[in-house]
Amino acid sequence: MPQMRLDELLEELQARINAARGTRDRVHSLLEAVVSVGRELDLSQVLRRIVEAAALLVDAQYGALGVIGPDGRTLSQFLTYGLTDEEITRIGPLPAGHGILGELIRHPEPLRLTDLSAHEASYGFPPHHPPMRTFLGVPIRVRDEVFGNLYLTDKRGGADFDAEDESVISTLSVAAGVAIDNARLYEASQRQQRWLQANAEITNSLLSGSPRLEVLELIARRAQEITGAALADVSVPVTGTDDLVVELALGADGDSRRGLVVPVEGTLSGAAYKAGAPVTTAGLAEDDRYTAGPRRFEGLGPAVAAPLGTAAKDTRGVLLLARRQADPVFTDGELQPLLSFAAQAAIALELAQRRSDTEQLALLEDRDRIARDLHDLAIQRLFATGMTLQSAARLVQHEGAAERVSRAVGDLDETIKIIRSTIFGLRAREEDTGPSLRARVARAVGETATTLGFPPRLSMEGLLDTDVPPQVADHVMAALTEMLSNAARHAHATRVEVALQAISDEVVLTVTDNGRGIPTDGRRSGLSNLADRARSVGGTLQIERPDEGGSQLVWRAPLTAGLAE
Repeated sequence: MPQMRLDELLEELQARINAARGTRDRVHSLLEAVVSVGRELDLSQVLRRIVEAAALLVDAQYGALGVIGPDGRTLSQFLTYGLTDEEITRIGPLPAGHGILGELIRHPEPLRLTDLSAHEASYGFPPHHPPMRTFLGVPIRVRDEVFGNLYLTDKRGGADFDAEDESVISTLSVAAGVAIDNARLYEASQRQQRWLQANAEITNSLLSGSPRLEVLELIARRAQEITGAALADVSVPVTGTDDLVVELALGADGDSRRGLVVPVEGTLSGAAYKAGAPVTTAGLAEDDRYTAGPRRFEGLGPAVAAPLGTAAKDTRGVLLLARRQADPVFTDGELQPLLSFAAQAAIALELAQRRSDTEQLALLEDRDRIARDLHDLAIQRLFATGMTLQSAARLVQHEGAAERVSRAVGDLDETIKIIRSTIFGLRAREEDTGPSLRARVARAVGETATTLGFPPRLSMEGLLDTDVPPQVADHVMAALTEMLSNAARHAHATRVEVALQAISDEVVLTVTDNGRGIPTDGRRSGLSNLADRARSVGGTLQIERPDEGGSQLVWRAPLTAGLAE
C-alpha cells in the first residue's frame, strides 16, 4: 500500500512538472510571437505575422484576420492562414462580415464555440469551403478602436479550444494592437514624406515650364505609386456635352481607357466632378451606384475620385485611383494629402491654360499683322491685276485668248473672296464672340494626338465662324470628340484625317482613318449616338469604307438647325 501511494505521488508530480514545462514552453512561444509581430513595420506584413502566430500558438488548422471597414459593420480586408491559393479561388469572394464573423463585429468580445453550425448567427459555408467545427474569435483593439478580429478554427487533434487558448490569443491581440499602431504611424510618416517629395517635384516641374500633359502624368504616376493604386487616370470635361473624356490613363487597362468618353451621371469620376469633392467606394467593379459607361473595372476594388479644383464650379477634371479587389479601402488619412495633390494638378492645368492664353494672344497679334498685310498688299495687287486684265480683254481679238483672260479674271475674284474669308477668320477675336469653331476644332484635334500617338491631319473650309450657328457648332464639337475617341480606341490606325466644311446650306464633318474598319458585328453604341445627334438637328450620318481600307464617317447638319432651335 505505501508503495502504491508513492507511485501515485510520483505520477502526480511528473504531471505537474510536465504541465509547468508546457506552460513555460507556451509562455516562451507567446513571447516569441509578440517579439516577431512587433519586429515588423510594414502593416501588411504585421497582419500576416499576427494571424500566423495566433494559429501556431493554439495549434489551429485554419486562421484569419478580418480588418473592419470604415462603416464599422463590414470587413474591408481578410487575410487567411491554412488555405491554399487554389482553395481560396474556388471559394470565391472573401467574406464581408456576416454570420459568425459579424457576431464579433457587433459584440467585440472573445467567443469560443464547440460547434460553429450550432450558433444562431451561423450562415453555413459557401460551396468548396472546407468543413470547420470548433471556433475561437478574439477582437484586436488599437487604442480605443476595434481594428479587427482574429478567427481561429479546428484545433488539431480534434480537441476544443479552452480557456487557456483564449487567454493566450487575448494576450497576443493586445501585443498585436500595439504592433499595428506602430506600423500605421510609421506608414503614415513615410507616406507624408513621399507626398512632400512629390509636391516638391511637381512644383519644380511647374516652374520649369513643363508641358501640361507631362505635369499631369507626373501627378497621376506619383499618386498611383504612393497610394498603391493599380489604376490612375485623369478625366476632363468635353465641351458642349455632359461627358468626361479620359485624357491620361496609367496602370491596369490604361491603353484602352485613354480617350474613353464616360458620362457624368452614373460614374465615380462624374460624381466627384459634380460635387467638387472626393468620392470613394469599397468596390468599384460591383458598386451599383456607378454602372454607367463601359465596364472596364474588372478585378478592381477600393477606389477614390478626387476633383482637380477647389469647388464644383472650378473643377477642371478628375483624378481617379483604384486598387485591386483584395487591397484595403482608402482611409481619411490618405484622402487629405491626396486632396492637396489634386490641388497641385488644378494649378498645373491653370498654369497651362495661362500659357496657352499668352501664346494665343501672341498668335492673334501675328494674325492681325498678316491680315493687314494681306488686305493692304495682296488684295490690292490682285484687284489691280484683275482690272488690268479686264481692260486688256477688250483689246484681245482672238476668241480663245479672250476667254482665257476672262477665266483668269474670274479666278482672281474667287481668290480675293478666299483671302477675305481668311482675313475675317484671322481677325475673329475669341474674347468678343467666345471660342471660335475653328479654334475649338483645332484644339480638340491637337489634344487627340496624345491618345492616338500621332497628330491627325486637319483641313477646314468656308465661313465656319460666321455661317455655323452656335447650337450647331456645339453638336459639331460633340460629334468630333466622339469620332476621334472611337478612332483612338478601336481603329488601330496610323493615319487620321479630319475635314470640316461650311458649304452652301450645311456643315459637313468628315473623319477618315486607315485602321481596321468598323466590324459588322461589333458594338455600335458610339455610332448610334452620332446618328441620334445628327437626327436631332435634321442631319445625317454616313458610314463608308474607302477602297484603301479603314473607315470614313461623314456627319452633316443643316446651317438652319440652330435658328430653328
